[in-house]
Amino acid sequence: MRAIVLLCLLHAFGGDTQYAWDGPVQTTPQTTVQPEQTEADTSDMCLEDQSSCGCCLLQRNIKRLEWFFNLTVEEMNKELTAAKMNLNNMRASRSAFSVALTHDKMLSCYGPFSDDKLIVYKHVFLNLGDSYNMKTGIFTAPRSGVYSFAVTIFSVVPSGKMATSANLQVNGQAMATLLEQHGNDTEDSATVVVALQLKAGDEVAVNLLKRYSICDNNSHFNTFTGFLLYATD
Repeated sequence: MRAIVLLCLLHAFGGDTQYAWDGPVQTTPQTTVQPEQTEADTSDMCLEDQSSCGCCLLQRNIKRLEWFFNLTVEEMNKELTAAKMNLNNMRASRSAFSVALTHDKMLSCYGPFSDDKLIVYKHVFLNLGDSYNMKTGIFTAPRSGVYSFAVTIFSVVPSGKMATSANLQVNGQAMATLLEQHGNDTEDSATVVVALQLKAGDEVAVNLLKRYSICDNNSHFNTFTGFLLYATD
């Protein structure tokens, strides 16, 4: 665009033959239109000098295009900024974890204990957002929202009628209980899946009830999984 304007101006100042919108016309050297000239002034010039008129109209159209282009770029930048903010919020809100009791080759048991005890899952499949603490076995909700949790427990049957029992708790309060009573088999397991609405900072863990145990190896019979379905804050 700027090259076209330059050519027009060069022809306006340096040659006898000028080119207007309707073709070549013979003109005499003319005065360049000043920025303060009004549209009426430009129209008068167009009557006297078609070549200058063409260049002035071209310049005016270029300015309009530049204005429209700048406006479009500004709007696109606003949309891009908003999209980046939404993407960053989505990344910040990602929360998912999946853990197992152990990854040992040999089967080993956790418990029994004389009191209830939180299960500390040592093998991590996924800890997106780092909200699960491997040292305590506690998942801390990074933000308010609805979460899905799934727990599976497994044990080799000890003496007595009850093989294994645990509960899923939030801030120390039981939300769901896993209970497996001894049958004719020598192994017992139980699974629970729940959706819970949590506040940011709520702590979720699996509590092994006293006098019971769970057993695991690298087959991962005992798992604890949770993820954010959607945020509410």
